[in-house]
Amino acid sequence: MTLFHAEAAMGRRVQGRALVAKDGFSARYDLDRARGVFSRPEHRLAGQSYLGRILVLDAAKGGVATAWMLHEMAARGVMPAALVLNRVNPIMVQGAALADFTMLSGFDVDITAMVPDGALVEVDPEADPPCLRVLVVP
Repeated sequence: MTLFHAEAAMGRRVQGRALVAKDGFSARYDLDRARGVFSRPEHRLAGQSYLGRILVLDAAKGGVATAWMLHEMAARGVMPAALVLNRVNPIMVQGAALADFTMLSGFDVDITAMVPDGALVEVDPEADPPCLRVLVVP
């Protein structure tokens, strides 16, 4: 098991398969929120489903619309299990709080380079300090 500590966290502990890319995250521009897939052709995860996955990405993108879209996705049950970012902005934090969504951010390493795509991971915002555990590597 590999452990990475985060500076910022919210939500509850979840496990799932990691979907990893050195790319940003915008709920408004990167996703088809009805089908549950990454839809922006330039995104490294284009065409892949995010449903129930733990997204491990570089940075939050977007503003107030992204925050509201996280809430809308949660209301319809078309959500990833959690969002893990190297860097987050205050609007994304507000959106995650509004959506009651699990999120970690602020690692001392590039988390997108450390977590293998498809790994079984656990996001634990309730740990002290909050952490991401890599449980099984594919």
